[in-house]
Amino acid sequence: MEHHLLHICLQSLKDNNNPPSLQALASLRSLIINPNTSDSTIYSILKTLTHSLQLSTNSLTTHHHILKLLTDLASHRTHLSSQILNSIHSSSLLFTESTQIAAESLTSLASFSNSDQNKIDDQLFMSLCFAATSASARLRLLRNGERLGIGTHMLFTVFLGFTKDPYPYVRKASLDGLLGLCKSCDLFEDISVTEGCYYRAVELLQDNEHSVRSAAIRVVCEWGQMLIAAKEGNDKIAQSNQVFVQICSMVRDMSVEVRVEAFNALGKIKLVSEDILLQTISKKVLAILKEKNSHGQCTAERFEILASSYAGAFMHGLEDEFHEVRKSACNSLRIHTILYAEFARRSLSLLMDMLNDDSMAVRLEALEALHHMATFDCLNVQEIHMHMFLGSLLDSCDLIRSTARKIFKLVKLPDLKLFRLSIHGLLQNLERYSKDEADVFSVLFFMGRSHGNFAARIVKEVSQEIEPVLEGQLGLDSARVAAFLVLAISAPLSQNQNGQIIPPRLFSYAVTLLGRISCALSEVVDQDTLLAYLSQCSRSSTLGAEVEVESLLPVVDDVVLTRTKKDVNNPAEAPMLQTGNETSKVQPVTSCELEYIATSIVECQADELDEVMKSVNLILARVRDAWLLVQSRCTNVALRALRDCKRELAMLTSASLESSGAMAFTLQYLQVMKLFAKIWEHAVWKIRSNGTGGLEYLFGKLDMRLRELRYRYIGFSKEEELYVLELIAVACMLRLSKVEISCSPTTMKKLSAIISHIEILNDKGSIEPSNILMDAKKTVHEIESSKAGISCSLFLITNLDDFFTLKQFSLCSRVRHINAELNVPGNDSENPLRFVSGLPVAIPLDITLYNVSSENRLWLTMRMSEESTQFVFLDLNILGGCNEVRKFTFMAPFYRTLKACSFSLWISIGMECALEDCHILKHCGGPRRDLVYLFQEKEVHLCLVRRG
Repeated sequence: MEHHLLHICLQSLKDNNNPPSLQALASLRSLIINPNTSDSTIYSILKTLTHSLQLSTNSLTTHHHILKLLTDLASHRTHLSSQILNSIHSSSLLFTESTQIAAESLTSLASFSNSDQNKIDDQLFMSLCFAATSASARLRLLRNGERLGIGTHMLFTVFLGFTKDPYPYVRKASLDGLLGLCKSCDLFEDISVTEGCYYRAVELLQDNEHSVRSAAIRVVCEWGQMLIAAKEGNDKIAQSNQVFVQICSMVRDMSVEVRVEAFNALGKIKLVSEDILLQTISKKVLAILKEKNSHGQCTAERFEILASSYAGAFMHGLEDEFHEVRKSACNSLRIHTILYAEFARRSLSLLMDMLNDDSMAVRLEALEALHHMATFDCLNVQEIHMHMFLGSLLDSCDLIRSTARKIFKLVKLPDLKLFRLSIHGLLQNLERYSKDEADVFSVLFFMGRSHGNFAARIVKEVSQEIEPVLEGQLGLDSARVAAFLVLAISAPLSQNQNGQIIPPRLFSYAVTLLGRISCALSEVVDQDTLLAYLSQCSRSSTLGAEVEVESLLPVVDDVVLTRTKKDVNNPAEAPMLQTGNETSKVQPVTSCELEYIATSIVECQADELDEVMKSVNLILARVRDAWLLVQSRCTNVALRALRDCKRELAMLTSASLESSGAMAFTLQYLQVMKLFAKIWEHAVWKIRSNGTGGLEYLFGKLDMRLRELRYRYIGFSKEEELYVLELIAVACMLRLSKVEISCSPTTMKKLSAIISHIEILNDKGSIEPSNILMDAKKTVHEIESSKAGISCSLFLITNLDDFFTLKQFSLCSRVRHINAELNVPGNDSENPLRFVSGLPVAIPLDITLYNVSSENRLWLTMRMSEESTQFVFLDLNILGGCNEVRKFTFMAPFYRTLKACSFSLWISIGMECALEDCHILKHCGGPRRDLVYLFQEKEVHLCLVRRG
């Protein structure tokens, strides 16, 4: 069969009178890319293709296809690449009068990027470029010039010449080529060559095509920096100013792409005069520039034109209507704020205004700029800025809040009032987002260390909040109290405490929170050192406290200083304190104290949830708040809140099957509540009118999601299982309440089964029946007792808004996720499995199952369409394995092979819903109940084996 196909295709290529058909070319390519094609066939194809290259009668299209086939042959049969390369190189195509064919041949040569034999003569390349009448041919030649081994000087000449091409894409390709040559700047010893390229790019800043202007900005920036590097002394600054001003002229371009490129380029110019930078943040020409020009070189009119080209450049960017431009402007401004103190001071107000931007990306970029200023001690915050600055601590985005807190770690506040405002803002952050506790504690520690005197004053003011309440009990469960204790223990490490003494008992209180505090400070101090520090400070007398803390400074304070001065953008690179009893000069703690402290730590840590579980439960708590918005007819707001929850969940990371199970359950729960909100808006408030079909679609999705919520998770507590069953009961009630959909016997049967299951669970414990259960039982009774002939579609639940109120729900147990992975090794569209029409085919599957027990009934589903599905039962007792993770290879037989050249199957793994007795399926040899799918469908490609 292979030889027969080859014979037909080769005859088509050898026919000089008629061009080869597309079918013949496609068949040849299928033989080339097929790894099972014999070597003799491949050599026959190669011989015929190389011979066809020499035929002058071939059309341009035929040459194109032949070169493409040769390129494919070289990539799939690498041992033939040298031979193919020589064939193209020695062919007459490179010297043909058709520049289109020559360009096509050069493109094929350029694809052999790893070969030294793909180089061509510089003069030949140049003559082809200037002889090419087709824009596409010139474009192809310019893009591949460097890969063809053309000399740098020749490329420079060609690129510079084609910057005047009439076609914009050719001009852009030329500019991109010049940009690539910047790396070879050592080859251009003559500065006039660099200046010629730079000034040509300056001319193209006024090009009509925005893509050309963008490329010109990049060339002006890079080649301009080459000119700057070639200058000395004042000439260097003058040249840098000139490049900066030239790019500033493009920040008001009509194209968004050009404006973004301009601000990106401004950030790369490192050396700019202060007066020019000050002018970029003022739309009015400054007096200092006028004064300088009075001794200068240009007339007043010329000076006004020049100054107006960059006056207010950054302000225009920060006020741009497109967030991409504003973000780029913030980034560029960040680079220059550390150069001059006055420029940093004036830029601060502009950046603070950007913290109110609608775009999260812009707000984040503005905060990054402020953090950059704080890192280089250029951030001088005033009271007028604090409102907007503190607002970032309450932003709904985790990344915004985190970046704002990084700034507070470094900022130096001038007075107690600003320090008090900052502490209040951090406490508000902690109160609203309790998951930020560790980071907030870390910030308070750094701020207390940097402002010891202020910290001691604040601790003294709030000492009544920290002291024991009734019967000597501490209010240490309060995050606010814990935050003040962190501030208190950091104050003695400050160099500017000025005699303010922290009472030793506060250190004793902090010992009971060692787990929480050490977790927050893990980046700068280990738990053992922190424990020793707190223990010694708690035993210190008021008179001796200062002396004894001095002995601890080498242990704790040195690492804090190091941590502060390092790049705080990269905590992973920050030094970790590796000290213990050997290096710390702290007196050992007595055994009684150790026993007391250890007991306190164990009790404290026993009350804390795993970090992931805690974050998940915080998200679940917000779902109830979102549902209250639904009941208040604010469905769109509620849906946005649920989407925010989903984004926050996506930012969590899991390191164990247990935590990943909780996260998967929470994601599923969010999807269920989103569907409930949409259905509620339609069924209860009747705001939307999706029609019966749209509502039925939502109900179908909700049933599927609830089924997955019930069967794909194990390890529920009784309360959690009841909660899921109540959600299913509510879905049934909503379906029954909708007149258009009516109440099918299936829904009634399902609701009755759910009620029975809930009652069985209630009988086993002391859980009182919920209102939902009582309403569901009443509904079933009313429908069943209705008179014959009266349609149950007349049934309508009254007061739907009152009968279902979402309860506060949290995960207390370790939920595990039943999941699966499926892979067909080595199968894709170019490597299909072989089959013989009418005969079964075995499909090799690598399967991994998570948390699946032998009691679960799993089925492979293999479908070609919705109507044609084959089921294969997976008997886990035979396949073996009993761990949480099972891995095995399974050969799945597929019997319904088609009489076709190729086709695709979609394979998945489904698990029978064991308790779905209300919906029995009638598949012949398939599952008897509904399936929940453990894996998204995998496409399998099959190709017919032709018999010769």
